[in-house]
Amino acid sequence: IYPTAYSKEASSDPNFCAVDNPKMMEGAQVAFSRQAMAFDPSANLYAPYYRQVDAMYQLALPAAQQEQNIQHEPLVDVTAAFEYYLQNYNHGRPFILAAHSQGSAVLRDLLSGYMKDHPDVYKRMIAAYVVGQSITSEYLAQNPHLKFATGPDDTGVIVSWNTEAPVVDGTNPVTMPGGIAINPITWTTGEATATAAQNLGSIQLNPQTGRPELDANGQIQRVMGVADARVDKKKGVVICSTVDPAKYESGFPKGVYHSFDYPFYFFDVRANAANRIGQYLAGHKAN
Repeated sequence: IYPTAYSKEASSDPNFCAVDNPKMMEGAQVAFSRQAMAFDPSANLYAPYYRQVDAMYQLALPAAQQEQNIQHEPLVDVTAAFEYYLQNYNHGRPFILAAHSQGSAVLRDLLSGYMKDHPDVYKRMIAAYVVGQSITSEYLAQNPHLKFATGPDDTGVIVSWNTEAPVVDGTNPVTMPGGIAINPITWTTGEATATAAQNLGSIQLNPQTGRPELDANGQIQRVMGVADARVDKKKGVVICSTVDPAKYESGFPKGVYHSFDYPFYFFDVRANAANRIGQYLAGHKAN
């Protein structure tokens, strides 16, 4: 479930785009290449378009109004698409849910509502990567059917993080108080630093297209030694201290690495997804 790819070009444009808005569709395909492709070696990918809310309009609203907007067109479309997937493509198999930013706001609601009402479906969920939005302790308390990951191997869990530089003073428009983060290198929730040398590989984005750079074989190029990771429990985020904030700007306050939540840890996500799939299948075979 891709992040915000719709941006109003004129004040008279609608706050919610049509599902076939050309620029939104183009942006969704770019996000697919830098996020969803992390899961490609391990899974079939299903990434439907959905009606989105304009980011500038959304972020200027109080949190309660933002949540109401997500529960209208975005959640309606994503829920319908998920049900279509279950009925036509899933064939009773386990699955992973993965999202970023606005997509993660939608996924948060899908987990709290749909999964509560469909425990038979939830039992087949290997993990939900709810990245670029906060999963809070309050949210988990309100949804006791859900649980946050505690390590790299557990299944049926939520994993979530928002990446920041050490210099961020708390002004991060996509985080909420009480957020919980997991380290996307070690997949643990403790505050020990995972070094950039431990990182399994980042991706470099083409400055013109926003897509991952490719190697000589046409595969996504792996870049080593770029990003470390440390959970900051007080702020509820992951701190990355090894990159220059001036080189990784994306329209957010300086040091908010929102657009790089997946790219910094791309090959760690790829390996973790494969591992959790293996753990899920081994557990169900044993049972």
